[in-house]
Amino acid sequence: MDSSLGTALLIRARNAIASAFGQPPQAEPDHPALAQPGATFVTLTQQGSLRGCIGSLEAWRPLDQDVRANAQSAACRDPRFAPLSAAELAHTRVEVSLLTPAVPMPVADEADALRQMRPGIDGLIFECHGRRGTFLPQVWESLPDPHQFLAHLKQKAGFTADFWSPEVKLYRYEVQKWKEAEKP
Repeated sequence: MDSSLGTALLIRARNAIASAFGQPPQAEPDHPALAQPGATFVTLTQQGSLRGCIGSLEAWRPLDQDVRANAQSAACRDPRFAPLSAAELAHTRVEVSLLTPAVPMPVADEADALRQMRPGIDGLIFECHGRRGTFLPQVWESLPDPHQFLAHLKQKAGFTADFWSPEVKLYRYEVQKWKEAEKP
């Protein structure tokens, strides 16, 4: 894992959020990967609890732009939370996940899907009837059972936990992730 890339991404994510509050930026180290297309998710936590998480499933813009845009969206536009306040930023921990391209996971049925899932490794995209949801691999930490993981993912996509259809499409991806030190 490239720690210099992780540092560059974490600083850019925090600077993007701080800029929304008019706070001065930290110096940003350069990295050649920042100019290449990349897909990131930025996750914000406070004392271990989720405070925002927004990202891109596909690399369609330079990594530098992607992480900045997703950081601001996680802080200000995650519909599950009120926008982050300037006062909260000091005790908010930033995590950046860099996604590999998603690959189709052909399955015959739900039992086949459960057999193919790799706990702790796979991020999963669930897609059906024009709706989709994703869980990063980190979600396995709180939902270690494949059946539970898939049930909650279906609910996130707007279906019931027991929903299944022959039209379900699953995709898997992996991530490299970097976290700031724990905030008080």
